[in-house]
Amino acid sequence: MWMICKKEWQQFFNSLTGYIAIAIFLLLNGLFLFVFPDTSLLEFGYASLSGFFSYCPWILLFLVPTITMRSIADEYKSGTFELLKTWPLSSAQIVWGKFFGAVIIMLVALLPTVIYAVSMQQLSVIGGIDKGSTAGSYIGLLLLGCVFTAIGICTSSFTNNTVVAFITGAFLCFLLYTGFEAVSKLPVFKNGLDYYIEMLGINFHYNSISRGVVDTRDVVYFASVIVVFLLITQRNISKR
Repeated sequence: MWMICKKEWQQFFNSLTGYIAIAIFLLLNGLFLFVFPDTSLLEFGYASLSGFFSYCPWILLFLVPTITMRSIADEYKSGTFELLKTWPLSSAQIVWGKFFGAVIIMLVALLPTVIYAVSMQQLSVIGGIDKGSTAGSYIGLLLLGCVFTAIGICTSSFTNNTVVAFITGAFLCFLLYTGFEAVSKLPVFKNGLDYYIEMLGINFHYNSISRGVVDTRDVVYFASVIVVFLLITQRNISKR
């Protein structure tokens, strides 16, 4: 699995696309945080990273499919998938190796954003940021990124076209992140079903963790979604 994980890492950073994707991710976050007047944290008058954690998932929604679009689709296209299948590895080990490789890349992109929290703490005159809420939000962001990674790898296993894998992955991430919340707001579900429909969406559980309380139910939800998509991927590549 470590061999697959390392291969995923090298494949992403051997091309200029990897560096550009991470650079754009950090640049967009920096612009939203400190430059654009409507979202700048410096305009709020108090130390809080709530704005960052509200729009960062939308940027991740495009970054993560960029990381995962080549995971399996490129193996199909280049013909190395057949070679990969000859290694003494099970389908599960291949899938989980690629998953952890993509997650490490995502962590590399997220790690520099800790500077934003440190900056806001230093700029604060009284009290500082809510450390519990910030820690919970980062945990939620990490789990959210892991779910997006599992979805991206899954969509990549259905095609040998990386562009199709990216578009499908981004759309499915968008659908699961905000789709259930949108459906729950329909008038027909105002009889009490709206809450349960909203619970099926990623955003509901992400917002719950972002309050600073890591509920077991939220962690189980994220873990379940990850496992389901990776099992679909495993079954898909087993048929190849």
